[in-house]
Amino acid sequence: MLSPVPFDSNSAELAAFRQRLADLGYVAGQNLDLVLRDAGGDYARLPDVAVELVRLGVDVIVTITTPGADAAKWATATIPIVMAGSADPVQRGLVASLARPGGNITGLTNYPGPEFTVKQLQLLKDAAPRISRIAVLMSSAFAPTVDHFKTMQVAGRALGITPVAIEVPSPGLFDPTVILRERADALYVSPIPPNWSNRQAILDLAARQRLPAIYGEKDWIELGGLMSYWTDWVDLRRQAANYVAKILKGAKPADLPIEQPTKFELVINLRTAKALGLRIPPSILARADAVIE
Repeated sequence: MLSPVPFDSNSAELAAFRQRLADLGYVAGQNLDLVLRDAGGDYARLPDVAVELVRLGVDVIVTITTPGADAAKWATATIPIVMAGSADPVQRGLVASLARPGGNITGLTNYPGPEFTVKQLQLLKDAAPRISRIAVLMSSAFAPTVDHFKTMQVAGRALGITPVAIEVPSPGLFDPTVILRERADALYVSPIPPNWSNRQAILDLAARQRLPAIYGEKDWIELGGLMSYWTDWVDLRRQAANYVAKILKGAKPADLPIEQPTKFELVINLRTAKALGLRIPPSILARADAVIE
């Protein structure tokens, strides 16, 4: 398994992956060697780590991020690769199509499509009705965020929201005050590595300037963000185990259709809502999968 960041041996995602493999008859330490490798948070090291896995002669490489899938594809054209979540793999050039991926890559995409952003904007508008100008923290290096922004521009008119694109570079180069210069009164934080790398600056600005924000990963909410709505990552990791088992039993990645996400998580931080002076509607709280109080 290949990750850009250090593995948390107690994480719910890794536990779900291990448990599903066990349910399918593959128990780590008994009839399965589960090799974990990470790049220590340095995405530039991913290709070297992928090459290390190839040299070890593993039977399957499981990747848990889009950059990880890119690195694994670069490292091998023969060892099966299972994506336990990635951006649009067709758009990235990882596979030929979702139905017939071809090559040695299959698995799951965490990409729900640009239309999903309409649901996210509606949630944020319902939670903070007074917002009108939302800063969209994105990166042109990640094509899906560009598609998201175009969809937001169309949907925003009906919601009374004007999206403003904010390019987020690598850590240390991001100036969060650009959000203030654009007169934004809310944030949409795309689930991309540059945003996570700049998370403290983004969270600090949102708290200091009292900006309602919606994020693409629940980790942000545990760190003090207001709300997140995105793919259920634990479910993706669990489903990835199904692909691994099929491949170990002889299936070819080229013949295994890539699945799109079907489960999504809404997480809300009521402490942050109170600090922002917001009252989250009961209708939203009733939908939430988790609420931090």
